[in-house]
Amino acid sequence: MKRLNTQVAIVGAGPGGLLLSHLLQRSGVDSIVLERRSREYVEKRVRAGLLEGGTVDFLREAGLADRLEREGLVHEGFVFRFGSRAHRMPFTELTGRTVHMYGQQELVKDLIRARTAAGARLWFDVPDAEPLGLDTDTPTVRCTVAGEPVEIGCDFVAGCDGFHGVSRRSVPTGTFATYERAYPYAWLGVLAEAPPAAEELIYAVHSRGFALHSMRSPAVSRLYLQVEAGERVENWPDERIWKELHTRLDIDGAPELAEGPVLEKSCVALRGFVTEPMSYGRLFLAGDAAHIVPPTAAKGLNLAVADIKVLATAFAEFYASGDRTALDGYSAACLPGVWQAQEFSDWMSGLLHRPPEGRVFDGRLQDARLEAVVNSPAAARRFAENYVGLARERTPARGGRP
Repeated sequence: MKRLNTQVAIVGAGPGGLLLSHLLQRSGVDSIVLERRSREYVEKRVRAGLLEGGTVDFLREAGLADRLEREGLVHEGFVFRFGSRAHRMPFTELTGRTVHMYGQQELVKDLIRARTAAGARLWFDVPDAEPLGLDTDTPTVRCTVAGEPVEIGCDFVAGCDGFHGVSRRSVPTGTFATYERAYPYAWLGVLAEAPPAAEELIYAVHSRGFALHSMRSPAVSRLYLQVEAGERVENWPDERIWKELHTRLDIDGAPELAEGPVLEKSCVALRGFVTEPMSYGRLFLAGDAAHIVPPTAAKGLNLAVADIKVLATAFAEFYASGDRTALDGYSAACLPGVWQAQEFSDWMSGLLHRPPEGRVFDGRLQDARLEAVVNSPAAARRFAENYVGLARERTPARGGRP
């Protein structure tokens, strides 16, 4: 078995793992990144597309925002549609912050190019990474690279391999406390070669269910429909999708939704999930490996970047001085912000999604909350501060509940 060594072994080449490797190199810390999927797969994997202003600022400081700033779409507000009316939420006017629409797969492409140009050890098609000895001072990761068995000796392992990854499952049973909420609906997501019908996002609340109109470029739209939990994509031919989108999104006096070839469609279950703590021994979890939020408020990618910002700084401090204080405080630094994002994502999900059949009282509460958000300056400002990430940035580090 071939033996390699590094300082930080990173499992997962999503945005979190790639960004961590980039930041570590800037601090003079060596890493190896292992990804079970192919490069082609991760570069085409369509995920979140909304980047908070704080996330963009951090990517800019890290030297990773050149293409994002050229091609990303800057938004200063979005539109609520309910009751056949349109209400604009001017979140930049309310907070001074903007957001960028820039597909996660585009950010991944940028990160891969940056790591490749820097000569990073970034290996794809590694399906069997196995972190070992995480409770010792000499952890390892065993895997197969290009058909050859490899053992990677390291100081630390960073688990950036998502909710279904191996990292979180590599610790003894009972080590982590996990908290989870399953929602009674799912999202049918569609990527379509169709020009957006509006310059800003549209969140539509309709008696048939929630719909979201988003975009990835001036020629490509990203659209979502609330469907039943467990719904199958096969039940939704293109004609049915467009008909339902028109029903939920079109209103009098506004441009009609433009149709075009469907490039991709998928169903995504909505769940909330948090692991506490976010570390064990020499293993540190980040992004979806540690927490999942419903996509309603688009916090997942932004939370992953926030985790990596903390973790990269902690690693840099350790290798500069040998002080583990920041590493030991990693979970305490991240979890309050994680739970704040969970709370807002849960609240926004309840605000927008049609309640389960027969829950008329919940529907009336939803109507009242929508009216408050669009008619109360105080409620609008609170919403906007959460939406752009400002409220989470103000959340102090306190650690998890005992």
